Amino acid sequence: MGLKVDPAFHFSELTLMDLMEGGNQTLQVTEFLFLGFSGMPRGQPFFFLLFLAIYLITLVANSVILILIQLDSRLHSPMYYFLSHLSSLDICYSSVTLPTILVNFLHQEPTISYNECMAQMFFLMTFAGTECALLAVMAYDRYAAICEPLHYSQLMSSRVQIPLATASWIWGLVDSIFHTALATGLAFCGNNQIHHIFCDVPPLLKIACSDTYTNEMALHTASIFVGLCPFLLVVISYVYIVHSILQIRSSSGRRKTFSTCAAHLITVILFYGMINLNYNRPSAGYSLGVDTLISTLYCIVTPMLNPLIYSLRNKEVKGALQKLLCTQEKDDASPGRQ
Repeated sequence: MGLKVDPAFHFSELTLMDLMEGGNQTLQVTEFLFLGFSGMPRGQPFFFLLFLAIYLITLVANSVILILIQLDSRLHSPMYYFLSHLSSLDICYSSVTLPTILVNFLHQEPTISYNECMAQMFFLMTFAGTECALLAVMAYDRYAAICEPLHYSQLMSSRVQIPLATASWIWGLVDSIFHTALATGLAFCGNNQIHHIFCDVPPLLKIACSDTYTNEMALHTASIFVGLCPFLLVVISYVYIVHSILQIRSSSGRRKTFSTCAAHLITVILFYGMINLNYNRPSAGYSLGVDTLISTLYCIVTPMLNPLIYSLRNKEVKGALQKLLCTQEKDDASPGRQ
């Protein structure tokens, strides 16, 4: 029997040894083809400009927050310590996927090598798992500040906040190593078309030609611990926070505090909701349009929204930004600059 090759499989992916051996040799793909926006060729210029704008806003907004927290001593508090980690995380998170997506818009056949795909998936899951844990830590920080103000300095001392932030990164790293190790054991034979806009576990499981039962069970089980458990901690923290807010006598103070917490909670629900929906559906239930929308929301839009909601709406951050801009204007207007 001659060698059968999937029509979608590129002959450039075959090694000379594969062609010579023939027979029943199983072919392992060496690159993948993204189909994320293949059905919208006329809309690709628009999406390119949109994603480029999102990426630039994400980089600038999060970089500004990191600079302000570093330069302004008033922002050297536990809350802003965790926000600096979130900003660093969002820069890394968006940089794993968006540059590849932007480059792929410029090619008729957007491809990625097998090794690059595994690397992208590893970093993506690391940062996703880390953000799940970090958002729970930040919710606990807000609980301690609002519900336990007299003990806040003890509950969030440097001896506590540094291990919490470190544990968040380790949480995501361990989860990613686990899933990446399982994914590298999968076989991909002929069909190299990924119905997605970047490499992730669910779309790879759909095109694998080997048994994926272990991978799917591991994915669903891990998503409970990595995604659902931190989300429950966030919900519990905000239940106590809302209860404390309702005890505030001043209606203006109650309204201001509640609006801030509501904005935080909406962002958290969006992130946790999309990430759990992405990793907890059966592989047979995936569709290209739904996957693209979900991935865009939790992996591309959320890193842009986080600095706008968590930091740039904050009075202390606005004050630090105004101070920095005024200092820069004075330096530019000084005689030595004339």
